[in-house]
Amino acid sequence: MYKKILLAVDGSEHSLRATDEVIKIASLVTDCYVEVLLVIEYDKAKKEVLHASGKEELEMNRRKRLLPSTEKLQKNSIPYQIQLLHGEPGPTIVEYANNDHFDLLVIGSRGLNMFQEMVLGSVSYKVVKRANCPVLVVK
Repeated sequence: MYKKILLAVDGSEHSLRATDEVIKIASLVTDCYVEVLLVIEYDKAKKEVLHASGKEELEMNRRKRLLPSTEKLQKNSIPYQIQLLHGEPGPTIVEYANNDHFDLLVIGSRGLNMFQEMVLGSVSYKVVKRANCPVLVVK
């Protein structure tokens, strides 16, 4: 069963639904551990730094994006740890998941339409295609 789960979040409604699925899975397994991963995109990080009044505010704003997911995990007594990384979300999630040998990676679907996915690609698609572990994409 899945003992080491990576939950990739971005603060969206999709990542909250992904958190709910992780809770369902983790509650079935004793000694299950969840790592909550937030990837801070370089382009967005520049804007965040310019608009933040200090390092503490910047860190607080990033942690706020994690708060809904971490509160759900705490409420359900699921042990977790937070990991903040910088980079492009798709490749960064894949590299982290592949290097740390997770049993399962759970990510929310962004909900792009077919045209947007064809032109832009999606983070979840890139992760599914390149991750070495099983991936659960939650709509």
